[in-house]
Parts: sequence; structure tokens; C-alpha cells
Amino acid sequence: MKQTMNRLMFIVILMFLGNIAMTQSLKGVILDQSKTPISDAYIFLTSGENDALSNAIGKFEIKNVKQGDILIVSFLGYKTLQHIVDSIDLTTEVELILEGGAFDLDQVIVTNSTNAINTISAIDLKINPVSSSQEVLRKVPGLFIGQHAGGGKAEQIFLRGFDIDHGTDIAINVDGMPVNMVSHAHGQGYADLHFLIPETIENIDFAKGPYSANHGNFTTAGYVDFKTKDKLDESTFGLEYGQFNTFRAFGAFDLLKNVEGQNAYIASEYLLSDGPVESPQNFSRWNVMGKYLIDLKNEDRLSVLFSHFTSTWNASGQIPQRLVDQGIITRWGSVDDTEGGNTSRTNFNIAHTKVFNDKSFLKTNAYYSNYDFELFSNFTFFLEDSINGDQIRQHEQRNIFGFNSTLFQNHNLGNTGLEMSYGLGTRYDNINDNELSHTLNRENTLERFAYGDVDEANFYSFLNAKFDFGKWIINPNLRLDVFNFNYKNKLLTESPTSSKSKLFLAPKLNVIYNPNNKWQLFFKSGKGFHSNDARVIVAQDAKEILPAAYGADLGTVWKPLPRLWLNTALWYLFLEQEFVYVGDAGIVEPSGRSVRRGIDVGVRFQLSKRLFFNSDFNYTHARFIDEAVGMNRIPLAPELTSVGRLSYQNQKGFTGSLSYRYIKDRPANEDNSIVAEGYFIVDANASYTFKNISIGFNIENLFNREWNEAQFATESRLQNEVESVEEIHFTPGVPFFFKGNVKYSF
Repeated sequence: MKQTMNRLMFIVILMFLGNIAMTQSLKGVILDQSKTPISDAYIFLTSGENDALSNAIGKFEIKNVKQGDILIVSFLGYKTLQHIVDSIDLTTEVELILEGGAFDLDQVIVTNSTNAINTISAIDLKINPVSSSQEVLRKVPGLFIGQHAGGGKAEQIFLRGFDIDHGTDIAINVDGMPVNMVSHAHGQGYADLHFLIPETIENIDFAKGPYSANHGNFTTAGYVDFKTKDKLDESTFGLEYGQFNTFRAFGAFDLLKNVEGQNAYIASEYLLSDGPVESPQNFSRWNVMGKYLIDLKNEDRLSVLFSHFTSTWNASGQIPQRLVDQGIITRWGSVDDTEGGNTSRTNFNIAHTKVFNDKSFLKTNAYYSNYDFELFSNFTFFLEDSINGDQIRQHEQRNIFGFNSTLFQNHNLGNTGLEMSYGLGTRYDNINDNELSHTLNRENTLERFAYGDVDEANFYSFLNAKFDFGKWIINPNLRLDVFNFNYKNKLLTESPTSSKSKLFLAPKLNVIYNPNNKWQLFFKSGKGFHSNDARVIVAQDAKEILPAAYGADLGTVWKPLPRLWLNTALWYLFLEQEFVYVGDAGIVEPSGRSVRRGIDVGVRFQLSKRLFFNSDFNYTHARFIDEAVGMNRIPLAPELTSVGRLSYQNQKGFTGSLSYRYIKDRPANEDNSIVAEGYFIVDANASYTFKNISIGFNIENLFNREWNEAQFATESRLQNEVESVEEIHFTPGVPFFFKGNVKYSF
């Protein structure tokens, strides 16, 4: 009996040990057909609940795998891959290559990620690739833009109840290079994205709120990161011609076809337009960009990017409503058509990925930008100078130097996964001749209001931890920023350089509940900031120079049906007292504490194999805290916005879409006595592709609605007026605007 029991125990032990031997961890890498790593691919076993996501270099690890298991790999825009696990896979890293294929919303998984909602941009970009600089930022759900200076000035941005101006409360980056300009001649955070050629965009990473440790300055309403393509699938050349003498030529050319381990391409864009206004804009912009990537030993990678852009334009300016109402000028007329400007930017960026092992890698990039800016504006006409008018010139020359470096590590703590990232970096802006002057006809400088040099440095580090408990993710992180501001006032004959320093510590905590790959509940919280202008810091003796923003989001992502994606979020954001430098007036203006709360709702629905629908709805209640009720509205804060699109997609053949954008009336001043009118605009596009040629058209404002794109409550006086008037001044939105295009691929 005893011998029998011993034999049974021995057999059980052998079976147990055998099971351990048969179930192991499988490690691998996900690549596309050109051997480029694919991040955020979803990998799971058909036999169980085990799943994983590929990391930033395409690596993944999935546990409890045994020989004969079926592995499924899914990623947007690629054919779903099935792989049967063999004995070799369990002893070496498996290389899985995905083939390109038609987009299907059924492939989209609600991943166990701290930013699953970011999948929205990937969906929208796959269905409707961007075709203009205006479309670039509109890919962020809930983000509205407006142009009011002839096409050359950075867009006015609205998001989550913010009139962000040109970038004060949203951080924008391209391949790790910052777009926002600190202490800019026109406004803090000025973000001119026109150097980015739309067709070179690979993906868009975005998030709303101050919840990400690797994003610092300007990340209050959120951030947007653009990544350019590492390679081209094919070379293309295109032409576009439309109303208002609009012309665009674009080309992107693969320079190293079929060279293993290397990719290189060059892209260029040339754009002309007079616009619909009576005084031609004479707008022109030229872009060029080149990128080279090489695979090094041990899976390391190195890429080098160079780009240059230059733009010149005239502008009719913002016109007062009273002149249009009285029939003195049309909506397309002007009071001062000598407005306009010119700008240029040259970028150099080098990025390196160092792989230490399958659980540890380092990503670093270093960049340099040379930037010139000159802008002529006249917002008040003859309010200040009844003889010469109130034209102003804003000008600066800038060099930006910086680098970012982040170490990523994966750890196993029993049944808990731990992902750590440690980052540090710096940015230095050297700004010469930062100027605000009173000018006449763009030629004569009548008086300088502000003129000086700025040196501004930002050193930062962060720690980001992600504890994976299976269905739960706990993500605490911490960021430290140190700023040094130097300003030399060149209007004073003997002016020492004023220097101030400030430290900012920003803790954040995100909690994710992901019971399956169809549903996620998230809570995000954190502290963020935007820096103030260096001239404000000197004027305020370093008080309130890094006003904090405290935010929280409670939301969900849900796929109730295979081809239906829903997302919602309730959010809250509080901003401390701050001092704002008004670049158009050269003055420091206090702005009190504010609170914003709202709801975001989004839907993506694939009605059939080729028919897609998407819509986003955003509501915000925005108020100043310290002002009396009725006098506490935040000027130009959008209350209700919505965008949507119905698209038909066919890789070979006909494609087309109808899209809309809506913004409700909103207050233009604190007591809502002046109102910025809302609008509902419908756009359309279509194209037909046969062999290597595509012919199509784009129509903006399909129903030729009369609408105002940029609107401000401004006090102005005309030369023949005795008293000034405060009312809406606006830039008219484009009327029916048809553009035809042709593209050749090879």
C-alpha cells in the first residue's frame, strides 16, 4: 500500500513538473514587412485570457504559453496574424511580421493601457489621412482651430473650454521637438505647426488633461505629439488647384528602395493662395523635409531628420461688425490691408534607440531649431494714434537647443507586472530682438514699446511607474521642472540682465480597470502648468510665474459591438491665479482663478465593410471663481462643440466623405453682453484611384454658409469716428471653396 502511494505521488509530481515545463513565457517582436517595429499591437492566446501589448520597440512577452497554442496578433491597418506556437518559439525570441491590409474596426481592441482613448486618433487617421495643415490638429477629438491672419499665422486653438490662443495651454511636439515657443513675441506658447507636411504624418498621440509625466510645460488642457514616417510605402507626387488662385504641389520620394536596414526619403510642399478677401493675401509657403533611418547592431536604431519652412503673407485683418452692418465694407473688405508677415523655421533632429535586452531600452533625441518671425497687425485702427493708425510689429529671432532621454524597463514582481520609465531632458531658448513696435505701412518704426533679449532654460526629469495587476493598472508618476529666466531690456541704456529661477513639482495618479478587451474604466488625476512669459516674470518679481492646473477625469472606453467604439469622460480642471503678458499691447494683465468642468462623448461606428461614421460631442462649463455671478464668463471659452464624418473607403476605387463641425455661440466678454456667433459647416471630399493615379476634389463649406472664423471683443476707433466702439471684430470664414487634385504614385 505504501509503495502504491509513493508511486502515485511520484506520478503527480512528474505531471506537475511536466506542466511547468510545458507552460512557459513566450517572447517576441512585432514587425511590418520592412522590418520596422510596431508598437501597441495586441497579442493574445485563443486558449486563455493571457494577452500583451508590444512596446515602443515592438517587443512583447506573454505568459503561460505551451507548444500548440494559437497566438493572435491584431493591429490597425494590418491583416490579423495567427501563429501556432512550436518548441523553438519557447526557447528563442519569435519574430512575427504583419502584412498590410484594409482597415476594419473589428480589429480594434480596448487595450490594457493608460491611454486607450488615444486609439481614436489612430482610427481617424487610418480612415481619413490628413491632406492639409488645417486638418492636422482637427484629428484631435474636441479640438477646434481658427485662422485669422492670411494663412501664415499659427492657428487659434480651442479645447476643453479654453481659448488657448495659439498654444498657451496645449503642448505640441513633432518627433520629440517642441512646437510651442516660450516668451514669444506674439503670445506665450505660440505653436506654428505649418512646417509639418501633412502627408508625412505616421501617427498622432494625444491626451487631454495634465496626467502624463513625460509632458510638462503647456500641458494643462492636454498635449498632441506627432510622429513622422520612418519610411514611405511608395513615392508620390501631387498637384492641387482651386478657387481664389489656390495652388499646391506636393512630392514625397523614396531614396533607398530595397536597401536592407536603411530607409531615406525627402518630401516637399509648395502652396499659394490669394484667399476669398478683396485684398489678395499673396500667401506662399514652401516646406522641405528629409529623413534617414538605419538599423544598427543589436536592434539599435538611428534616425536623422532635417526640415525647413518659410512663409510670407498679407492679411485683411479683423474687421468691425459695424462697418459691415452699415454697408461701408463687405465681409471680405478691410480697414487696414497692410497687415501680414513672414516666418521661417529650420529643424535638425537626431534620434537613437539603444536596446539593452528584451526588457530594457533607452530612447534619446537631440534637436536644434532656428526660427524667425515678423508679424504686422492692427486691431484698434486709430484708437491710440489718430494720424498714423495703430499698426504694430512683433518680431524675434530664436535658436532652440534641447534633448530628451527616457529609459524604459519591464520587471516581474510575482504575478504583478511593473513597467518603469525614467526621463530627463533640457530645453534652452536664445531669443534675440524680441520686439513690439508701433509702425506705419510695415516700413517706418514710430515707437518701440518692448525690445529685449530672452534666455530661457528648462531642466526636467520624471519617473513613471505602471503596476499591472491583470485587470487593474495603477499608474503613479512624478515630474520635476526647473526654469531659469533671463531678460535684458534693450530700451534702457544701462539695463542689467534680470534673472529668476523657479521649481515646479507635479505628482499624478492614474487608475485603470480593464476587465476584458471590450471595456475599460479609468480615473486620471494630476497637476500641470504653463510657464509665463519671461517679461512677466521680471515684472512680477517671480511671483505666480508657473501657475498650476489641477485636473481629474473619470471615463470609460467601450466596444459593445465588434464594429462600434464608444468613449466618454467627465472632467474637471482648476487653474490658479496667473499673470499674462499680452504681446499685442506689451502689458502685463492679471487673470484670476478659474474652474472648468465638462463631458466628452465620442463614437466610432463601421456601418459596413467600407462605410464609417464618427462623431465627437464636447460640453464645457467655464467660469472665473473670484468674479461676481454674471461677470464671471471666460471670454471665447467654447461651451458646446461637435465634429463628425461619414466616410466611404476603398483602397482601389472610390473614396469620399462628408464632415461637419459645429460650435455654439459663446461669450466674447465677461458679462456675455458681446457674443461670438457659432457656426455649423459641412465639408466634402472624394477621389477615385485607378492603377497608380488618383483624381479627386475637396470642398470646404459645401452649403456656402456665412460664418465668422475668428472673433474677438475689441475696442476700436476709425479715423472719422469721435468715440471708440467695443464690439465683435471678426475674420470671415471661407465661403464655398472647391479644390481639385491629382496624385501619381510609383
